[in-house]
Amino acid sequence: MELITYKKATLKYHPLETMNAGLELTGGEVKSVRNKLGSLEGSRVVVRGGEAFITGMTIPPYQVANTPKGYDPERPRRLLVTKQELLELAAAESKKGLTIVPFSLYNYRGLIKARIAIVRGKGKEDRREDLKKREAERESARLLKNR
Repeated sequence: MELITYKKATLKYHPLETMNAGLELTGGEVKSVRNKLGSLEGSRVVVRGGEAFITGMTIPPYQVANTPKGYDPERPRRLLVTKQELLELAAAESKKGLTIVPFSLYNYRGLIKARIAIVRGKGKEDRREDLKKREAERESARLLKNR
């Protein structure tokens, strides 16, 4: 079940390869994500010191009154990936023109997981073509529905 999605990701980026990863969260953050609070807007994955982190993701406190004093809603959160996946992510990050973006957070057997993708950014022309294709599909679906 998808909890938080980055809705504009497919509009901005062309995914080359997707993978799933666990997230290291505190208890209050898990409760916030399960209540579908938070945003992946502007977030990305960075690999530093042999570990992968999601930066730019915002998870607000679950209960504002009970939040620890030093809580930062935009702190980098560690991804739990295998060594092989970490090497893939590091190689992709070092290539020019590629970036790693989280597409969604979802619940899997009681655990919060992230669906991340190695992506290439789309230019304006690509975005316009995608919008034209979507509009044409909608129009054809409307015509078929009205028959």
